Amino acid sequence: MPTTKSSKKSLRQSRAHALRNSRRKNLIKDLIKKTNKALLAGEMDKVKTLLPQVQKAVDKAVKVNVLKQNTANRHKSRLAAKVKKAGLK
Repeated sequence: MPTTKSSKKSLRQSRAHALRNSRRKNLIKDLIKKTNKALLAGEMDKVKTLLPQVQKAVDKAVKVNVLKQNTANRHKSRLAAKVKKAGLK
């Protein structure tokens, strides 16, 4: 347990940052899952709206250092390949 005032504040900040980061990661995971479900169901109009949302969320996560650039590129690339294989683009 932290003893000094500054270390207590640091712990509070660390917990807040971890919560914020996990929320952003969960949002990305949920969007990817929704997109994959829509692809399997053949709902291409839904995929058209979800794909840009996923890309935007992933790019924002990179901007605030929640994800690394390579990880973000990999997520976007895999999803785009699935969409292309399904015949949207």
